[in-house]
Amino acid sequence: MRLVFLCILALSAAAQPLTVGQFAAETRTFYGKAQGLPADDVLSVRVDAAGAVTAFTSSGAVILSNGKWAASQEKAPASAKNARAKDGRVAEARADGLYLKTGAGPWQRVFPKTATQSWAPVDVRGVAFDSKDRLWFASPQGAGVLDGTTWTLYTGREGLPYDDFTTVAAGENGVVWFGTHKGAIRFDGQVWEYRQGLRWLPNDDVRAIAVNANGDAWIATAQGLAVIERKPMTLAGKARLFEAAIDKRHRRTPYGYVHPVVLKQPGDLSEWTQTDSDNDGLWTSMYGSGECFAFGATGSPDAARRAKAAFEALRFLGTVTQGGDHPAPKGFVARSILPVSGPDPNLHDSPEHDLRNQQTRDKRWKVITPRWPKSADGQWYWKTDTSSDELDGHYFFYALYYDLVAKTDAEKQRVRDHVAALTDHLVEHNFQLVDHDGKPTRWSIFNPEEINNNRDWWQERGMNSLSILAYLKVASHITGDAKYEKASRYLIGKHAYDMNVLITKTHLGMGAGNQSDDEMIFMNFYSLLKYETDPDLRQKLLLSFRNHWENEVPELNPVFNFLYAAVAAGQKYTDAYGVRDLSPEGAWQAESIDTLKRLPLDRVDWRVSNSHRKDIIPLVEPVRDEGKRATGYRVNGKVLPIDERYVGHWNHDPWTLDQGGNGRSLGDGGVYLLPYYMGLYHGFIRE
Repeated sequence: MRLVFLCILALSAAAQPLTVGQFAAETRTFYGKAQGLPADDVLSVRVDAAGAVTAFTSSGAVILSNGKWAASQEKAPASAKNARAKDGRVAEARADGLYLKTGAGPWQRVFPKTATQSWAPVDVRGVAFDSKDRLWFASPQGAGVLDGTTWTLYTGREGLPYDDFTTVAAGENGVVWFGTHKGAIRFDGQVWEYRQGLRWLPNDDVRAIAVNANGDAWIATAQGLAVIERKPMTLAGKARLFEAAIDKRHRRTPYGYVHPVVLKQPGDLSEWTQTDSDNDGLWTSMYGSGECFAFGATGSPDAARRAKAAFEALRFLGTVTQGGDHPAPKGFVARSILPVSGPDPNLHDSPEHDLRNQQTRDKRWKVITPRWPKSADGQWYWKTDTSSDELDGHYFFYALYYDLVAKTDAEKQRVRDHVAALTDHLVEHNFQLVDHDGKPTRWSIFNPEEINNNRDWWQERGMNSLSILAYLKVASHITGDAKYEKASRYLIGKHAYDMNVLITKTHLGMGAGNQSDDEMIFMNFYSLLKYETDPDLRQKLLLSFRNHWENEVPELNPVFNFLYAAVAAGQKYTDAYGVRDLSPEGAWQAESIDTLKRLPLDRVDWRVSNSHRKDIIPLVEPVRDEGKRATGYRVNGKVLPIDERYVGHWNHDPWTLDQGGNGRSLGDGGVYLLPYYMGLYHGFIRE
């Protein structure tokens, strides 16, 4: 059983690991009257050469000393309208243009010019000389830098996020910060970082910025002072922070289902309420899978303990449905559970609610009574109508847990028994998951009569064919029972499920589709290709996976990139037209690691707005209906980086420009742990 994973590791070796050391992880802290400032209304801020911070408010100045603010007699610094270089040059931002003088010479208006652009800027909002003595300016036309005698100019076409400037400030090592009326911008000469919304700022209208030698930016606004700190961190250290937070807040019920929590007050992590969802099984599976990879990569006993807890939680979703007044057929797994000591969920999820609300939006919505039956011991409500994405997550996890974590014969047998019961249920019910009412659940339909012949299922044809083949292959691997392989060959030989999988999902182009589908597709391809040995079927699967992955590359998704690379690196596809290398190419590896670095430590669902940006290319019909919400991507062809949007789980839509909520939902860190540990296990990351 270990040999399969050794083969996968050998394939992954075609992609050389990228070594990742310490990097700067950004966090923010707000200061206002409640934290010792004379007023929330901060007019300006100064950081001196020693790093001392002085805030100038409408009610006086204060200096930060030993973590506390003390009164100061300092005068407010000069505005960013003028700046002096080390060599004596002086620049000034004026309403009628950009001016520069040297020594005692006269002021001269400057007209920035490149080989392709010539500007006569007016309404110049700010100037600064950076640490390399280069002159920066900001105006409604854009931003520019003079390095010696060479100008470089930036607009949205060059990646500048926004241009309604208020100020400019020099940072460390040639970094420059721009304040705008809607957020702050950091630029290191290569990468633009846009800081907007309560994740970063108490108010988006930036009045002044000051940066210390470490690169920490102090930002003055009318509703307080923010400091965005750049703290040294490793990927492993970040994982430990998220694991500790999950253990503290996100384990619901004694079984430990991992899910976001609701905060009592926006952004306040001191009080929270745990929540359930339709996808408790899926999210717990993906979290547990990360811990399986963690144990495989590090041998950590804590990772093994967490993975085992995840298995027991998922196993209980199968045992809780047995018996009681409304028993499900053997092997049926519930979506979620709730304790009977709490409110009765059937009062909300009633047949009347289904008919009145759900079926008005979805004519195929299943009405089932009760939606939350009680367990045989009377301790739990369990949720019905389990979906295919639940099963996709379950089987993805079972294979990893069986191969990497389960050590003893008893542990492995426990997995075999559970997987056999679930898979037998599917086979015996004509490749469907059948609920306590004797009818299939809404989405778990995998039989050829529906998939191949019912036009209502045309969109799921490839995807559900892939799902059932993956389930059967995982069950065959874990149990060793030949009947699952026989069932798979029946679906392929008699009903062409292998050909169905060649087009797992119909795409209208970049940015189209549903990321929940993509998440399921990637997990199932990975599971199936780990164990499939038939050369012809492997080539079909790999070709289809490659075509699907190419659509997802702009999304900067490390889960998708690592799942594909793990099974496709070094692989080839041969047909009548030649040989095609299916190895991933391009910047997928560096982009994935960059996403892991930039994924915010702050998991609060702060609202982020990007639809006003100047570096965005909108998606239009037929790819997206622009009348519903603004969607788009950056001029570099990629979606917004992960720290400029809100990501709860990897099924989120990265093309939507305005995201997030009211600051009361706190996501768990499983979204980080799965790709990080997977990248570490498969050798894409070296620390």
